[in-house]
Amino acid sequence: MCGRFTLTLDPGEIQELLNLGPFVHIVQPRYNIAPSQPVPIVKDAQERSVELYQWGLVPFWADDPKIGYKMINARSETIDEKPSFRAAFKYRRCLILADGFFEWHASEKGASKTPYLFKLKNDHPFTFAGLYEHWQSPEGGELHTCTILTCPPNELVSDYHNRMPVMLGEDARWAWLDQELEPPALLDLLSPYPADEMKCFPVSREVNSPQNDRPEVLEPQTM
Repeated sequence: MCGRFTLTLDPGEIQELLNLGPFVHIVQPRYNIAPSQPVPIVKDAQERSVELYQWGLVPFWADDPKIGYKMINARSETIDEKPSFRAAFKYRRCLILADGFFEWHASEKGASKTPYLFKLKNDHPFTFAGLYEHWQSPEGGELHTCTILTCPPNELVSDYHNRMPVMLGEDARWAWLDQELEPPALLDLLSPYPADEMKCFPVSREVNSPQNDRPEVLEPQTM
């Protein structure tokens, strides 16, 4: 599962490192991004423009938009089968911009869980594999929503959780947006990110509250 993440770098740096279109006016540093909040996504591999979508997928056929609270993640192994995701998997794939994500872990049974921040060793930004949807209410209101795909954990994350978000490297991220790519090849992209390119460290329990969205919550803690 991925229930919180970060995007802390300067927008210009993110744009350059990920080779994106201009978006400096809509993306600001975030230290504790939570479900139901707007997150930056990319839908087109040619334009590579960035838009803000609400985190928590609401399928186009849903009766109640509250379903989005239960659909912040989608298991990569079944996205081509589940009614909630299979249309989006076929037609509405996206990248979700990030530079870190959190998992919670208790060192021993009964102990309070400590949040850990997972990042690339070089501190560069990366992209989650995602799906997006457009939902319209009977009254004509619209919601633009997305979800983050998950996969089995790599050797680093497995010590803390039994799932991890799908992180796409440079080649895989643009292949994920290729509308000509067939499902078998797309599913092959959704594998655990190499553990030897990642790091993690404990951070403040203040990150437990989405209201604490400031740099201090990411400072490494001693255990």
